[in-house]
Amino acid sequence: MAIKCFSLGAAGEVTGSKHIFQIDDRIFMVDCGSFQGKRRESDEKNRNFQIDTDKLESVIITHGHLDHVGLLPLLTKHGYSGNIYATPATRDIANLVMMDSARIQAHDAEFLAKQARKKGEKFSWKPLYNEADCISAANQIVSLSYNRKMFIAPDVQLEFFDAGHILGSAFANITINPNKTNPKKETRILYTGDIGRKCKPIIRNPSVDMPAPDYIYLESTYGDTLHVNHDFAMKELERIVREACAKKGKIIIPSFAIERAQELVFYLHLLTDQKKIPVIPIYVDSPMASNATSVFRVHPECYDESVNEAFLKHHKNPFGFNSLTYTTSVEESKRLNKKEGPMIIISADGMCEAGRVLYHLANEITNPKNTVMIVGYMAENTLGRRIYDGQEEVKILGDMYKVGAKIERCNGFSAHADYSEMIEWLNEIDTSRLKKIFLVHGEAEQQKGFKQHLADAGFSHVEIVEPEKEYKLV
Repeated sequence: MAIKCFSLGAAGEVTGSKHIFQIDDRIFMVDCGSFQGKRRESDEKNRNFQIDTDKLESVIITHGHLDHVGLLPLLTKHGYSGNIYATPATRDIANLVMMDSARIQAHDAEFLAKQARKKGEKFSWKPLYNEADCISAANQIVSLSYNRKMFIAPDVQLEFFDAGHILGSAFANITINPNKTNPKKETRILYTGDIGRKCKPIIRNPSVDMPAPDYIYLESTYGDTLHVNHDFAMKELERIVREACAKKGKIIIPSFAIERAQELVFYLHLLTDQKKIPVIPIYVDSPMASNATSVFRVHPECYDESVNEAFLKHHKNPFGFNSLTYTTSVEESKRLNKKEGPMIIISADGMCEAGRVLYHLANEITNPKNTVMIVGYMAENTLGRRIYDGQEEVKILGDMYKVGAKIERCNGFSAHADYSEMIEWLNEIDTSRLKKIFLVHGEAEQQKGFKQHLADAGFSHVEIVEPEKEYKLV
């Protein structure tokens, strides 16, 4: 039996996670995500994604973010009819994310066609998939709860452990054993997906109690970065809100609709209750964030004890309070642009590449009274990254805008562990069998720095994964 691994995405880059392990000529995929970045380049990469679906036996999903599930509908559209394994919460989150992506693509096609007609040009761009394709993909998802073992092939066993990144996120522990009676013949591969951080609200800490892996496919988004601590991040949030209120300005927070939006609501609720910030209107302007919040309510199995205590025993709602409004309709969203500050608008997409946040940025980014608060990772070549990097002028919806608003960068709210936190996690798990760490899901400089940090911590067998390069395990 020959076992090898390779990556079709998130190798030397952050988005588009697609990792393969192959047993002889049988293929298994871990994650099937969309690329995000320059629109034309990302569309080309996503559109040209191909895999031999006849040899693909199973697909495993670590969590529901677009860059991990966004191409599942394309995969099934290309003929894959097998099982897609995910935790119950990831199944529900993935359904929302895929449908939202289909709707955004349909909206983009309509918008671009209208622009082309105005210019008298031909228009041929079509969405990668539609809502019917999303439904087909969703019908193939098989739920597997944390800490439950399942054979996904006669010689391949899957077990999920909580990754602490977003609701339902999981480490995928793969055990390959052609001879089930002899554990010494096993090959164990641990795919981390994205690793969360300790002491985050709502969800639990990343698991450390799992079988010792032979190989780890480890994310490296913040491989050469240290986050500020939680207390400092909360003080920064308090300062930013108070300063914006003094100017009667608006705070625009581009946010992923899943986890980050709910955490921000949780934090703002806390600061309001403690009277550390004034009571001002807070709007979550994202239909998907509203829907995701509903998914949170039906998955208490993912909560940490503090939220369980408040939410289940005392019936307090950590996702809603008096000054908070969830807007769903386009009309409600448009009315926010006419309202006077101070106010906070939390809106998707998190990297400012699509969704309602683009319209809020177009309306508010030139005004020096306003603040744009960056709270998450921004991939290279995205609008969010250009704003984060301090460009004086940015293109939004085809037009150029001078950046007059104050830009605040707050990495303390990141859902990804930094290099110190990842090394701490590695030191807490059983690495007695570990042969090699493969670094994925990171930019080149972050990975280079992380490899050195790992070496300094005693993890010398580390490989930075190259796109499509095959790595022989057995």
